[in-house]
Amino acid sequence: MAQLVPVDPFDLIIFGGTGDLAMRKLLPALYHRDCDGQLTPDSRIIAASRGALSQEQYLATVEASLRANLGEGDFDDKHWKKFSERLCYARADAFEHGDWTELVDALGGNEDRIRVAYLATAPSLFGPIANGLKTNKLITEASRIVLEKPLGRDLQSAREINNAVGECFRENQIYRIDHYLGKETVQNLLALRFGNSLFEPLWRRSAIDHVQFTVAENLGVGGRVEFYDRVGALRDMVQNHLLQLVCLFAMEPPSSLDQNAVRDEKIKVLRSLKPISADNAQSSTVRGQYTDGAIKGKTVTGYLDELEDKGSSTETFVALKLEIENWRWSGVPFYLRTGKRLKAKHSEIVVQFQDVPHSIFPEQEYNVSPNLLRIRLQPDEGVQLSVMAKEPGPGGFELRPVSLDLSFSETFGVRYPDAYERLLMEVLRGNSALFMRRDEVEAAWEWIDGIIEGWQVSKQKVESYVSGSWGPTASSMLLDRDGRAWHQDG
Repeated sequence: MAQLVPVDPFDLIIFGGTGDLAMRKLLPALYHRDCDGQLTPDSRIIAASRGALSQEQYLATVEASLRANLGEGDFDDKHWKKFSERLCYARADAFEHGDWTELVDALGGNEDRIRVAYLATAPSLFGPIANGLKTNKLITEASRIVLEKPLGRDLQSAREINNAVGECFRENQIYRIDHYLGKETVQNLLALRFGNSLFEPLWRRSAIDHVQFTVAENLGVGGRVEFYDRVGALRDMVQNHLLQLVCLFAMEPPSSLDQNAVRDEKIKVLRSLKPISADNAQSSTVRGQYTDGAIKGKTVTGYLDELEDKGSSTETFVALKLEIENWRWSGVPFYLRTGKRLKAKHSEIVVQFQDVPHSIFPEQEYNVSPNLLRIRLQPDEGVQLSVMAKEPGPGGFELRPVSLDLSFSETFGVRYPDAYERLLMEVLRGNSALFMRRDEVEAAWEWIDGIIEGWQVSKQKVESYVSGSWGPTASSMLLDRDGRAWHQDG
């Protein structure tokens, strides 16, 4: 494992510090980084929220949450005592900027150290909180602000948020987070492409038949149903996670890993996406919504039941055929799908290379499968390359595909850090390469808005799919029309 270097002393303010994201993801991530010695003794974590909590009440809440959310055996009483000493709570209402006394007092006298404001709140609060920091003179030269997804619900609202935050912070101080970019396998996508001469000549239209991106979840919407019903799978997953994966996969080689060099190449991909509108929405997209079914032998309810039968046309599944109109990828379809209540929790990128131009094994004509490169994001992160090989034995020339399989956890033998652990450290180091720039966010929304408008104009229906399946039948037809099929286990 790479040597872990402590970051410089910091004050990290988590707005929404008693909320679900802070308790389930951010504080466990910081706890792990503290366990590994990356946080200096004088670094502090300040939770800010509008509720009235004593320090003792806050620490008790965090302790209970860490015990519940850390991996088995990860909570240690001795280390908890050390970690708790860097935690404090300050009351701060996003709209009552004159009542931030506790936060102002907590930060006073530490203007020279790194100061990060992490907004683990609804996006409607991003502007007011940024303005509150400015009004209370809490923004320093070493300040950074982290914005959680979703950044708006369309291009207009994203611009309004960007404008409001931009009035208080410079662009190089703003970190728009997408936790998928912190996954080790996503990092290894860069290593795979640009650290190996083997793949770069093949990473183009002349060698690749098509690419599939799958982000599948077997859980339903659960407690997020009211929020999710206003958003849907396209806004919740495609606008950020999936388009960011497409950008990293398809971008031209950057001149370096410099934050702007990488993001300059990603924005070129977004601007090269072929628009999906009312004219081609029916043939290029599929919308789905889960019904009752069974997952892992247990009966689960449908989306409308979770919504208490209010009726809804919100999609919990979406599949797209995406095309990139540039020299490298022209003519290569990218198929994307994501959904809730699917058969398994399963995320991967599958690259299908072109068929051999001529088979010298006529008796094996239908057994020569195309080479596949599978980049697994979860649950077992790794890379698998499928190639054709001869079956052992003297009985003839029987071919079958075999896999060269690299499991990162088995190879490196270490606990894989959560994505938030990596991204929080990158913020504290001041490296924004793994975060979205304003023009990226707005270009992604512009493309997504075209799809949503196309659905509305064409009145595209939401198709039902049984929970525990791989989505609606139309998802398979999306590829079948092109003579292709989804690659999936089970």
